[in-house]
Amino acid sequence: MTIINTPRDLPQLDEFIELDELREMQLRYGRAPLVEACRVCIDDLRQRLLKGSAPETLDSLVSAVTDQLKKTQSPKLRRVLNATGTILHTNLGRAPLAKAAVDAVCEIASSYSNLEYNLELGKRGYRTSNIEERMQEIFGVEAAVVVNNNAAAVMLTLAALARGKEVIVSRGELVEIGGSFRIPEIMSESGARLVEVGTTNKTHLHDYRKAITEESGALLKVHRSNFLIEGFTSEVSIGDLRPVAEESGLPLIYDLGSGSFSDSLTGVLPEEPTIKQALAAGADLILFSGDKLFGGPQAGFILGRADLIAKIKYHPLLRPLRIDKMTLAALEATLLLYSDPDRARKNIPLLQMTLIDFAELKERSSRLLESLQAHGINAVLEESDAVLGGGSSPGVKLNSCNIVVTPASGQSAQALDVRLHQANPPVISRIVRDRLHFDLRTIKAEEDSELSTILISILKKDQI
Repeated sequence: MTIINTPRDLPQLDEFIELDELREMQLRYGRAPLVEACRVCIDDLRQRLLKGSAPETLDSLVSAVTDQLKKTQSPKLRRVLNATGTILHTNLGRAPLAKAAVDAVCEIASSYSNLEYNLELGKRGYRTSNIEERMQEIFGVEAAVVVNNNAAAVMLTLAALARGKEVIVSRGELVEIGGSFRIPEIMSESGARLVEVGTTNKTHLHDYRKAITEESGALLKVHRSNFLIEGFTSEVSIGDLRPVAEESGLPLIYDLGSGSFSDSLTGVLPEEPTIKQALAAGADLILFSGDKLFGGPQAGFILGRADLIAKIKYHPLLRPLRIDKMTLAALEATLLLYSDPDRARKNIPLLQMTLIDFAELKERSSRLLESLQAHGINAVLEESDAVLGGGSSPGVKLNSCNIVVTPASGQSAQALDVRLHQANPPVISRIVRDRLHFDLRTIKAEEDSELSTILISILKKDQI
């Protein structure tokens, strides 16, 4: 065993990288990353030895290089186990994709495709024509456009239809969305001029009528999907706004936000309008997200009147806001699942997690609890509430259950949480009153065993 006592004992870089163990690392990560990792670790050990650090072995230096390579060459964007019970967790990527969508992405991303090629005509085609035709068929609308998110859909729609004009919207609907982006600011960037009507808690039909002038370009209704106003309130529905839009000749635009499509969700989200309901209510255009209650990839849908969609389609902003081939593949696969309600419910993770049978959830949780307790971990099962998250249906609580772990004496939930974040894959839980809460609603059934192994390896150490 080679001992490194002083800086003079440190290996020469060109000889060090030729060690058999490091040749394997070179095959895996490449020569340049290996050389850099060796330099970093050798320099680090040199500085420690100069400061009087204890001698180390050559094997420990090799291990340090291996760890450095794994640290620097592993992707920073990683899969995590979401045990928070928040289904559309914005910080954790919102809606997981269905397996069919993942498979479609892999196939299209790993090969050439007819992205902008019309196979029937044998010439260049329009990038999103296939997906838009499918959207027209599924949603029963005249025309459709898809962009990279719903904020982009709002900005593009207003830029195409109301640039330089006034857009009338209720003061109580001027929401702030994720990342501190606000509807008024997005409207301003579109070139439209915001006209607020009503008050924060009450807006009436006559408020819209009084605000209409020759400068008006559109009526906009924004569904308040991420907050509630309760008490002394009043708002105007799309159905009531329809006659005003017709009288004035203004397009009626409905920013639906979350995009609930499945009828199965109406039982648990009674206040959340579905896409079908929004279309039936009389809006000329409806806009919504793809990665919230629709359960697909990040995207922004614009559905409705063909003449309005045509203006949007040929606006120059559409180019920088368009979606890529991987999003298109995932989106089409998700839409195909929705062609059959039962198939959608069984295969789209958002629907699986939201609509899971409570008895099944409790049975899975009980099995995990028994496993933890068998290893001496102080855990109990408690009923709790899960939420949709992602700015969707903030007033809705889903009956759920949590495995709750109390840290051993001398430890804290925060310290355990740090360890969980360092696991492979990392586990994200909730801390309530210095106890760790794990909700299996947002854990796939096939991930239960993996979660159990990680929790036992980390929590059991704490009990010893």
